[in-house]
Amino acid sequence: MPRPHGNKLINRYITKESTEFEEMPTYEINTNLAEDVMNIASGVFSPLTGFLGYNDLHNVVHHKRLSNDTPWTLPILFDCAKKDEISEGDTIMLTNKETDLKALLDVKEIYKYDKKTLAKEIYTTTDPSHPGVDMLYNMNDSFIGGNIILINKNKRTFDDYNLTPRETRILFNEKGWKEIVAFQTRNPPHLGHEYVQKAALTFVDGIFINPILGKKKPGDFKDEVILKSYETLMEKYYLKQRSVMSVLRTSMKYAGPREAIHHAIMRKNFGCTHFIVGRDHAGVGNYYGPYDAHDIFKEFPDLGITPVFFRSFSRCTKCGSVVNDKICPHDQKYHINFSGKKIRALLREGNVPSEDMMRKEVAETILQFDKPFVE
Repeated sequence: MPRPHGNKLINRYITKESTEFEEMPTYEINTNLAEDVMNIASGVFSPLTGFLGYNDLHNVVHHKRLSNDTPWTLPILFDCAKKDEISEGDTIMLTNKETDLKALLDVKEIYKYDKKTLAKEIYTTTDPSHPGVDMLYNMNDSFIGGNIILINKNKRTFDDYNLTPRETRILFNEKGWKEIVAFQTRNPPHLGHEYVQKAALTFVDGIFINPILGKKKPGDFKDEVILKSYETLMEKYYLKQRSVMSVLRTSMKYAGPREAIHHAIMRKNFGCTHFIVGRDHAGVGNYYGPYDAHDIFKEFPDLGITPVFFRSFSRCTKCGSVVNDKICPHDQKYHINFSGKKIRALLREGNVPSEDMMRKEVAETILQFDKPFVE
């Protein structure tokens, strides 16, 4: 099992009565920021102990590393709406109604950074049509760097599926797993996903299926649908002693190759030794090449987690199985692609996709939900 990123698993959570901090200035933050706070506190974002200051941000933007040379590719930023009410050296209380989060932020520095530079370097574009760029442009102009301490959070829906890095490391150790491959998903599993997971699992001790939960757009599968469909697949088609599922609450940035590295780092902190990277990982539109998220790993020989690359995969009617472009000699006319759009359309009409695309039991689990899609 690898050491945590930066060699230390961060824990910034303390249990204290929040009444101790009643006189402290309080600032309501959005849920995405609250998720960042909780991921810092639990060690998912190790080695970060808080939001990036100017020097770390500048290094991440231009060198894809923190100022101490630790690989890091995405800015974790706190944008300040009330900078005139906050001074460097203050300690403020961050709150969020949805999660009942309460956290302390030590204000080390308040600074500005050119958003167009951020957009160009992080997302490779300044186009506001890119969802990550749009989120960036809608942030406030000033940023606060400083350490956080989480002092309270409510139990939330799906917390029974939510393991911290400390807990997964204990679990993997109890199972005797030394090599663990992580798979990230935002959709119910089709046969292509199962093929990728089992192909990777062949060479390691266990698989860590790690769905991302969070804000959805209309037409996306609901979180509960994703989890129940994976439970069905794992119960019927996976060895229990070789598979674990836990959720990850974090917002997608759609930063393509940079986000692929970030996703790998988070799974390293959970204790994984390998991370599956697919075609156009964390991409959107045509902003990145299909295998840019593969190529970027060459820049990080010191990352400490091994990427497992999968290119295109489909079902070949001649082979009678799921294949990829390295193993199948047959013409494309024999290939059935795993079209998420087609699968969603069939399910939306109440139809079970063919077993060439999705396990019947998985489809039936999805169709048990009256409204499986976000509206």
